[in-house]
Amino acid sequence: MTFYQKSPKDIRKMREAGRLVARAFELLEKHVVPGAVLADLDSITEDFIRSCGAAPLYKGYNANDPKQPPFPGTICASVNDEVCHGIPDGRVLQEGDLIGIDIGLRLDEFCGDACVTFPVGTISPEAQHLLEAARKCLAVGIEAVSPRGHLNDIGEAIESYAETQGVTVVREWGGHGIGRDLHEPPSISHNRQPTRGPRFRAGMVFTIEPMINLGAPEWKLLPDRWTVKTRDGSLSAQFEHTLAVRKDDIEILTLP
Repeated sequence: MTFYQKSPKDIRKMREAGRLVARAFELLEKHVVPGAVLADLDSITEDFIRSCGAAPLYKGYNANDPKQPPFPGTICASVNDEVCHGIPDGRVLQEGDLIGIDIGLRLDEFCGDACVTFPVGTISPEAQHLLEAARKCLAVGIEAVSPRGHLNDIGEAIESYAETQGVTVVREWGGHGIGRDLHEPPSISHNRQPTRGPRFRAGMVFTIEPMINLGAPEWKLLPDRWTVKTRDGSLSAQFEHTLAVRKDDIEILTLP
Protein backbone atom coordinates (compact mmCIF):
# COMPACT_ATOMS: atom_id res chain seq x y z
CA MET A 1 0.00 0.00 0.00
CA THR A 2 1.28 3.43 -0.97
CA PHE A 3 1.04 6.23 1.59
CA TYR A 4 3.16 9.18 2.63
CA GLN A 5 4.32 8.41 6.16
CA LYS A 6 4.12 11.34 8.54
CA SER A 7 6.65 11.91 11.31
CA PRO A 8 5.60 12.95 14.82
CA LYS A 9 6.66 16.49 13.89
CA ASP A 10 4.49 16.41 10.77
CA ILE A 11 1.52 15.20 12.80
CA ARG A 12 2.02 18.00 15.35
CA LYS A 13 1.82 20.51 12.50
CA MET A 14 -1.23 18.81 11.08
CA ARG A 15 -2.85 18.91 14.51
CA GLU A 16 -2.45 22.69 14.52
CA ALA A 17 -3.93 22.94 11.03
CA GLY A 18 -6.80 20.68 12.08
CA ARG A 19 -7.53 22.70 15.20
CA LEU A 20 -7.71 25.83 13.10
CA VAL A 21 -10.29 24.14 10.86
CA ALA A 22 -12.31 23.28 13.99
CA ARG A 23 -12.11 26.90 15.15
CA ALA A 24 -13.38 28.05 11.76
CA PHE A 25 -16.45 25.84 12.19
CA GLU A 26 -17.05 27.23 15.68
CA LEU A 27 -16.97 30.75 14.23
CA LEU A 28 -19.16 29.88 11.26
CA GLU A 29 -21.86 27.96 13.11
CA LYS A 30 -23.54 31.04 14.57
CA HIS A 31 -23.83 32.52 11.08
CA VAL A 32 -25.65 29.50 9.62
CA VAL A 33 -29.20 30.84 10.02
CA PRO A 34 -32.21 31.45 7.78
CA GLY A 35 -31.41 34.39 5.52
CA ALA A 36 -27.65 33.79 5.44
CA VAL A 37 -26.04 34.17 2.01
CA LEU A 38 -23.59 31.45 1.02
CA ALA A 39 -21.10 33.96 -0.37
CA ASP A 40 -21.09 35.78 2.97
CA LEU A 41 -20.33 32.52 4.83
CA ASP A 42 -17.46 32.02 2.41
CA SER A 43 -16.05 35.52 3.05
CA ILE A 44 -16.30 35.11 6.83
CA THR A 45 -14.36 31.85 6.64
CA GLU A 46 -11.68 33.17 4.30
CA ASP A 47 -11.11 36.29 6.41
CA PHE A 48 -10.72 34.14 9.54
CA ILE A 49 -8.32 31.67 7.90
CA ARG A 50 -6.09 34.42 6.52
CA SER A 51 -6.15 36.35 9.80
CA CYS A 52 -4.65 33.26 11.47
CA GLY A 53 -1.73 33.09 9.05
CA ALA A 54 -3.17 30.21 7.00
CA ALA A 55 -4.39 29.97 3.41
CA PRO A 56 -7.56 28.43 1.93
CA LEU A 57 -6.99 25.07 0.25
CA TYR A 58 -9.95 24.89 -2.08
CA LYS A 59 -9.91 28.35 -3.64
CA GLY A 60 -8.45 27.99 -7.12
CA TYR A 61 -8.12 24.20 -6.80
CA ASN A 62 -8.50 22.19 -10.00
CA ALA A 63 -6.60 18.94 -9.22
CA ASN A 64 -4.05 19.84 -11.92
CA ASP A 65 -6.72 19.19 -14.53
CA PRO A 66 -6.70 21.91 -17.24
CA LYS A 67 -10.28 20.96 -18.17
CA GLN A 68 -11.52 21.54 -14.62
CA PRO A 69 -12.46 25.13 -13.77
CA PRO A 70 -10.73 26.37 -10.58
CA PHE A 71 -12.98 26.10 -7.55
CA PRO A 72 -14.19 29.64 -6.77
CA GLY A 73 -14.70 29.45 -3.01
CA THR A 74 -12.91 29.00 0.30
CA ILE A 75 -15.62 26.63 1.51
CA CYS A 76 -17.69 23.99 -0.23
CA ALA A 77 -21.34 24.76 0.58
CA SER A 78 -23.66 21.88 -0.30
CA VAL A 79 -27.36 22.54 0.33
CA ASN A 80 -30.09 19.89 0.71
CA ASP A 81 -29.75 17.50 -2.25
CA GLU A 82 -26.16 18.54 -2.99
CA VAL A 83 -23.81 15.73 -2.01
CA CYS A 84 -20.52 17.66 -2.13
CA HIS A 85 -18.54 20.48 -3.73
CA GLY A 86 -21.40 22.97 -3.70
CA ILE A 87 -20.34 26.47 -4.73
CA PRO A 88 -20.75 29.29 -2.16
CA ASP A 89 -22.65 31.69 -4.39
CA GLY A 90 -25.48 34.15 -3.87
CA ARG A 91 -28.06 31.63 -2.69
CA VAL A 92 -29.88 32.38 0.56
CA LEU A 93 -30.45 29.73 3.23
CA GLN A 94 -34.06 28.97 4.13
CA GLU A 95 -35.65 27.62 7.30
CA GLY A 96 -35.44 23.82 7.20
CA ASP A 97 -32.42 23.57 4.90
CA LEU A 98 -29.40 21.39 5.49
CA ILE A 99 -26.00 22.76 4.53
CA GLY A 100 -22.80 20.73 4.41
CA ILE A 101 -19.78 22.99 4.79
CA ASP A 102 -16.35 21.63 3.92
CA ILE A 103 -13.31 23.65 5.06
CA GLY A 104 -9.72 23.06 4.00
CA LEU A 105 -6.68 25.17 4.80
CA ARG A 106 -2.91 25.12 4.74
CA LEU A 107 -0.95 26.15 7.84
CA ASP A 108 2.85 25.96 8.06
CA GLU A 109 3.00 23.77 4.90
CA PHE A 110 0.45 21.20 6.12
CA CYS A 111 -3.25 20.75 5.37
CA GLY A 112 -6.34 20.52 7.54
CA ASP A 113 -9.65 19.26 6.16
CA ALA A 114 -13.08 18.58 7.69
CA CYS A 115 -16.80 18.85 6.95
CA VAL A 116 -19.88 19.50 9.07
CA THR A 117 -23.53 19.47 8.00
CA PHE A 118 -25.60 22.09 9.82
CA PRO A 119 -29.37 22.36 10.21
CA VAL A 120 -30.78 25.75 9.26
CA GLY A 121 -33.38 26.67 11.86
CA THR A 122 -35.97 23.95 12.51
CA ILE A 123 -35.67 20.98 10.17
CA SER A 124 -38.03 18.11 9.34
CA PRO A 125 -37.92 14.78 11.22
CA GLU A 126 -36.59 13.13 8.06
CA ALA A 127 -33.76 15.63 7.78
CA GLN A 128 -32.97 15.21 11.48
CA HIS A 129 -32.81 11.43 11.04
CA LEU A 130 -30.42 11.84 8.11
CA LEU A 131 -28.25 14.24 10.08
CA GLU A 132 -27.97 11.89 13.04
CA ALA A 133 -27.30 8.87 10.81
CA ALA A 134 -24.59 10.70 8.86
CA ARG A 135 -22.88 11.85 12.06
CA LYS A 136 -22.93 8.29 13.41
CA CYS A 137 -21.60 6.90 10.11
CA LEU A 138 -18.48 9.02 10.58
CA ALA A 139 -18.20 7.90 14.20
CA VAL A 140 -18.38 4.18 13.39
CA GLY A 141 -15.88 4.68 10.57
CA ILE A 142 -13.43 6.25 12.99
CA GLU A 143 -14.06 3.50 15.56
CA ALA A 144 -13.05 0.94 12.90
CA VAL A 145 -9.53 2.39 12.70
CA SER A 146 -6.89 0.81 14.92
CA PRO A 147 -3.17 0.06 14.59
CA ARG A 148 -4.11 -3.61 14.21
CA GLY A 149 -6.99 -3.11 11.78
CA HIS A 150 -7.36 -3.02 8.01
CA LEU A 151 -8.17 -0.17 5.64
CA ASN A 152 -11.46 -1.58 4.38
CA ASP A 153 -12.78 -2.07 7.92
CA ILE A 154 -13.85 1.57 7.59
CA GLY A 155 -16.28 1.02 4.72
CA GLU A 156 -17.60 -2.19 6.25
CA ALA A 157 -18.49 -0.37 9.47
CA ILE A 158 -20.03 2.64 7.73
CA GLU A 159 -22.20 0.76 5.25
CA SER A 160 -23.30 -1.80 7.83
CA TYR A 161 -24.53 0.97 10.13
CA ALA A 162 -26.14 2.95 7.29
CA GLU A 163 -28.20 -0.09 6.33
CA THR A 164 -29.69 -0.27 9.82
CA GLN A 165 -30.86 3.34 9.46
CA GLY A 166 -32.45 3.06 6.02
CA VAL A 167 -29.96 5.47 4.44
CA THR A 168 -27.38 4.92 1.70
CA VAL A 169 -23.67 5.62 1.27
CA VAL A 170 -22.41 7.33 -1.89
CA ARG A 171 -19.98 4.84 -3.44
CA GLU A 172 -17.73 6.81 -5.76
CA TRP A 173 -16.59 9.59 -3.41
CA GLY A 174 -14.26 8.55 -0.60
CA GLY A 175 -11.71 9.76 1.89
CA HIS A 176 -8.05 10.31 1.09
CA GLY A 177 -4.60 10.62 2.48
CA ILE A 178 -3.60 14.17 3.35
CA GLY A 179 -0.43 15.97 4.39
CA ARG A 180 1.49 18.61 2.48
CA ASP A 181 -1.07 18.08 -0.29
CA LEU A 182 -4.84 17.94 0.00
CA HIS A 183 -5.10 14.61 -1.79
CA GLU A 184 -2.51 11.90 -1.16
CA PRO A 185 -2.70 8.09 -1.12
CA PRO A 186 -4.37 6.00 0.11
CA SER A 187 -7.96 6.24 -1.05
CA ILE A 188 -10.51 5.45 1.66
CA SER A 189 -13.71 3.63 0.67
CA HIS A 190 -16.85 4.27 2.71
CA ASN A 191 -18.53 1.14 1.33
CA ARG A 192 -18.13 -2.58 1.92
CA GLN A 193 -15.29 -4.15 -0.12
CA PRO A 194 -14.55 -7.79 -1.10
CA THR A 195 -11.50 -7.98 1.20
CA ARG A 196 -10.33 -6.20 4.35
CA GLY A 197 -7.47 -4.64 2.39
CA PRO A 198 -4.02 -3.69 3.73
CA ARG A 199 -3.28 -3.07 7.38
CA PHE A 200 -3.14 0.38 8.86
CA ARG A 201 0.39 1.59 9.53
CA ALA A 202 1.74 4.15 11.97
CA GLY A 203 2.25 7.50 10.30
CA MET A 204 -0.82 7.26 8.07
CA VAL A 205 -2.94 10.42 8.03
CA PHE A 206 -6.21 10.44 6.11
CA THR A 207 -9.78 11.69 6.05
CA ILE A 208 -12.99 9.78 6.62
CA GLU A 209 -15.91 11.65 5.06
CA PRO A 210 -18.95 9.50 4.23
CA MET A 211 -21.64 11.12 2.12
CA ILE A 212 -25.01 9.79 3.23
CA ASN A 213 -28.23 10.02 1.23
CA LEU A 214 -31.80 9.74 2.45
CA GLY A 215 -32.70 8.12 -0.87
CA ALA A 216 -30.63 6.19 -3.42
CA PRO A 217 -26.82 6.49 -3.55
CA GLU A 218 -26.61 7.57 -7.20
CA TRP A 219 -25.53 11.10 -8.05
CA LYS A 220 -25.08 13.50 -10.96
CA LEU A 221 -22.52 16.21 -11.72
CA LEU A 222 -23.88 19.64 -12.63
CA PRO A 223 -22.61 21.63 -15.65
CA ASP A 224 -20.42 23.77 -13.35
CA ARG A 225 -18.26 20.58 -13.13
CA TRP A 226 -18.12 20.85 -9.34
CA THR A 227 -21.52 20.47 -7.72
CA VAL A 228 -22.58 16.87 -7.09
CA LYS A 229 -26.30 16.26 -6.45
CA THR A 230 -28.32 13.18 -5.57
CA ARG A 231 -29.82 11.77 -8.76
CA ASP A 232 -33.24 11.28 -7.17
CA GLY A 233 -33.35 14.70 -5.47
CA SER A 234 -33.18 13.26 -1.95
CA LEU A 235 -31.39 14.99 0.91
CA SER A 236 -27.69 14.32 1.52
CA ALA A 237 -25.46 14.98 4.54
CA GLN A 238 -21.75 14.63 5.26
CA PHE A 239 -19.40 14.77 8.23
CA GLU A 240 -15.61 14.52 7.95
CA HIS A 241 -12.57 14.36 10.20
CA THR A 242 -8.85 14.00 9.53
CA LEU A 243 -7.12 11.38 11.68
CA ALA A 244 -3.64 9.99 12.26
CA VAL A 245 -2.65 6.39 12.97
CA ARG A 246 0.02 6.11 15.66
CA LYS A 247 1.89 3.10 16.99
CA ASP A 248 -0.61 2.26 19.72
CA ASP A 249 -3.69 4.37 18.97
CA ILE A 250 -5.25 6.94 16.66
CA GLU A 251 -5.84 10.69 16.96
CA ILE A 252 -8.54 12.85 15.43
CA LEU A 253 -6.67 15.94 14.24
CA THR A 254 -9.65 18.17 13.39
CA LEU A 255 -11.04 18.61 16.90
CA PRO A 256 -10.93 21.95 18.77
